[in-house]
Amino acid sequence: MGIDRKVAIITGASQGIGAALVDGYLDRNYRVIATARSVKPSSNPDVLVIPGDIADRKTAERAIAEGVARFGRIDTLVNNAGIFIAKPFTEYTEADFTAVLRTNTAGFFHITQLALAEMEKQGSGHIVQITTSLVDHAIDGVPSVLASLTKGGLNAATKSLAIEYARRGIRVNAVSPGIIKSSMHPVETHAAFGALHPVGHMGEVSDIVEAVLYLETAGFVTGEILHVDGGQSAGH
Repeated sequence: MGIDRKVAIITGASQGIGAALVDGYLDRNYRVIATARSVKPSSNPDVLVIPGDIADRKTAERAIAEGVARFGRIDTLVNNAGIFIAKPFTEYTEADFTAVLRTNTAGFFHITQLALAEMEKQGSGHIVQITTSLVDHAIDGVPSVLASLTKGGLNAATKSLAIEYARRGIRVNAVSPGIIKSSMHPVETHAAFGALHPVGHMGEVSDIVEAVLYLETAGFVTGEILHVDGGQSAGH
């Protein structure tokens, strides 16, 4: 089985930042458990694909159980899965609220709880949340209350978990991105979105991957909310 090699779980692994994180960890010689609702099968023996909704605890249970059965350990969890719905606050529907809460909060809760239990057994581990700089610096014209409600909760949970598990060999951090170039944002929107950042341009997926991998090797860093946002959280 070769259980000496480390193993990372990536949620929301089907595209964008999640898919890039899978490649980033493989490049670091990790084995990877990739989960998402629409994740494609992989022929790579170092990748275990777990299709499913991360808001469903059964998906988290399968990711952990099948991951341990195949690879023998869980070293890292990157909670990347998330939903962002930009609407004026009074226009959010109950369905919007439920969807965002399920993915951003319940999804985090289920798989983090189960991954931590495995990490405790080996006395080491690392957990990273992908949140948003809108939590710290709301932007006029970008309505984001549900993102702030849920991702802000993850920032707070990151610090709480970091302290709770600091003496058990488990570190917990978060990466807080600005607006990142992806298929969600057509090219014609890039200039306007870029202008929302003090540096004058949007971020790249690689910026987030590099931040997560930095935290992976930063053994003295825990409880950190690492802003990768072109200065957005610092001010305008």
